Amino acid sequence: MKPSKILALLLICIAFSSCSEKESRLPNIVIIYADDMGYGDLNCQNPDSKIPTPNLDKLASEGMRFTDAHSSSGICSPSRFALLTGTYHWRRQHGIVGPFGKPFFQDSDITLPQILKTKNYTTACIGKWHLGWDWEFKNPPSGKVMQWGKMRDVYHSRDIDWSQPVSGGPLARGFDYYFGDGTINFPPYAWIENDRLLEPPTEEMGLDNIGYETKEGHWEFRPGPRLKDWNPYEVLPTLTNRTVEWINTQEKEQPFFLYFSLPSPHAPIIPNDEFDGKSQAGGYGDFMFQTDWVVGQVLKALEEKGLEENTIVIFSADNGTEFYAWERAEKYGHFSMGNFRGLKRDVWEGGHHVPFIVKWPGKIKANTVSEEVISQVDIMATLANITGAELPENAAPDSYDLTEVFSGNTYESPLREATIHNTFENTWGIRKENWLYINDSTGGHRALPESFKQLTGYTDFNTKGLLFDMANDSEQRINLYEAHPEKVAEMDSLLTTYRKSSRTVVQ
Repeated sequence: MKPSKILALLLICIAFSSCSEKESRLPNIVIIYADDMGYGDLNCQNPDSKIPTPNLDKLASEGMRFTDAHSSSGICSPSRFALLTGTYHWRRQHGIVGPFGKPFFQDSDITLPQILKTKNYTTACIGKWHLGWDWEFKNPPSGKVMQWGKMRDVYHSRDIDWSQPVSGGPLARGFDYYFGDGTINFPPYAWIENDRLLEPPTEEMGLDNIGYETKEGHWEFRPGPRLKDWNPYEVLPTLTNRTVEWINTQEKEQPFFLYFSLPSPHAPIIPNDEFDGKSQAGGYGDFMFQTDWVVGQVLKALEEKGLEENTIVIFSADNGTEFYAWERAEKYGHFSMGNFRGLKRDVWEGGHHVPFIVKWPGKIKANTVSEEVISQVDIMATLANITGAELPENAAPDSYDLTEVFSGNTYESPLREATIHNTFENTWGIRKENWLYINDSTGGHRALPESFKQLTGYTDFNTKGLLFDMANDSEQRINLYEAHPEKVAEMDSLLTTYRKSSRTVVQ
């Protein structure tokens, strides 16, 4: 054979081998999880937004944006548990993990990072954890403080053995690496790397001795141990830098999963000075702008490292925006909840209807919008299918596979038979197709301020339950409870069935 032909065949083989390797290489996965971010805070889905969000808008233009996505709960810890297990939070508990609280997880729980590690993924969690640790206590809490009208027990630095590893955290749930401060407004106010504190706290954080001022609202800190000179304004920049550094250590040949859990724009509302005045929505708007900038830094790091083309990026938030949003709407004309009723903690739509964007170059068509009703519990089954990881029978009992939605292929919609909305134990909602039923006369944890009612025209309801047609009334203004008793009975029965079931995914 002539040398020229040999060379041509060799080049074809190399090209084929390269293509096969590229096609078979598992995608990297990055989940960026914001904290207390409203659906209407993103400029790309709120035409009246007073906050520029260029990086999130660009991410949406390069991927798929979901207009009907939901967190499992209207508060922090439960939604995080649901995302990482594909399991509705109410199967375990409704409340958050308090300061120095025990893990939300049981050792029998199967998590997303554990599943991905069966496919040889490197896994990392950076940022807010808020799912509990097994701390080594020397003695019961030795301090007391009056907070929210109640005397509370408080752990002081002397009550905890800081020399011991802190078990039960991210490393016990399938993550190879962790770096963060646990939860920005919960003690200990110190940095944790893997299962060790980088430096043990020796001082105590009170309710008012922070040493700094917020840009809006209150500190919302729980008292407890802190490092000397702990500066809350350094938390978000430090986490951003650590995330970029971690990405820069990754190699193309090794798939990785990064769960970057942001502490923002959760209170305390503390944008760094260089972001002041970047929005027209006050301190929160500036903090939201900085959060968008942080997302941009992560995306830039992936691009500069040459990882962008083979990385799935998922952006979402744990629940709706905090109650400061009412005053913000009145003062600045910015509605963090968008057109939805309700805020964080609510079963109203604004409590759990969250931003959700997915980018996967070459697999998800750019600039697409899906109206499919999805839940964050669906992430686990979806990523397991994409990576070829096998889900054990008892894993992800509430997680639907969204792969067909991502691909743009024809599929039978709605994908989910129904979706449960819940925060606290007494009020429940269930969404099936366009119908939403709530088993109470309100979906709110707090009453709407009269001034906000006047601004929006919202009124209260006095029926035993609530029924809405979400296709025509996403703002939940028209209660159809008395007009459709047969639908109320059907939805209430299905809600009872789901709550009694061990899984809600229809096989």
